[in-house]
Amino acid sequence: MSRIAKNPIELPKGVEFSQADGVVRVKGPKGTLEMNLHPAVAITLEDGVLAVAPHNEADMAMAGTMRALVANMVEGVSNGFEKKLALVGVGYRASVQGKSLNLQLGFSHPVDFQIPEGVTIETPSQTEIFVRGSDKQQVGQVAAKIRAYRPPEPYKGKGVRYADERVVMKEAKKA
Repeated sequence: MSRIAKNPIELPKGVEFSQADGVVRVKGPKGTLEMNLHPAVAITLEDGVLAVAPHNEADMAMAGTMRALVANMVEGVSNGFEKKLALVGVGYRASVQGKSLNLQLGFSHPVDFQIPEGVTIETPSQTEIFVRGSDKQQVGQVAAKIRAYRPPEPYKGKGVRYADERVVMKEAKKA
């Protein structure tokens, strides 16, 4: 039985919730997000608090999933989400030019990553990348795509890594 679904979601000031025809919309200062509601789950709004409940006990796991997704939407439109990436390696650089992120990752050519709508990317220094947005899934996906161009390798630790990622280093072969 899902204990997550039983937790209520409090709506912060400035966040509006609406649902119609199986579509949930959350609007706040950082933007508007919408998602299809699973048919086995119902969401009710009372006094600025959202409650998620399944239509029958067998769908409690789906109610917990929907509650987590709606809570992420509320958090995203009120505070937003952020992933920080770090470039480790000699000559590895990043810069934002208009709607694209220009990466120099040791290849013979620069890598141009097109920034999708709903996500902002900042580079306060040449070796730091901040990915920000209101949709948690999209922010994580964009950060993962950038990291996938050159994941950290285990011998020298060079590559694109999350700021809090710990790379386990291997010992080189001995002759």
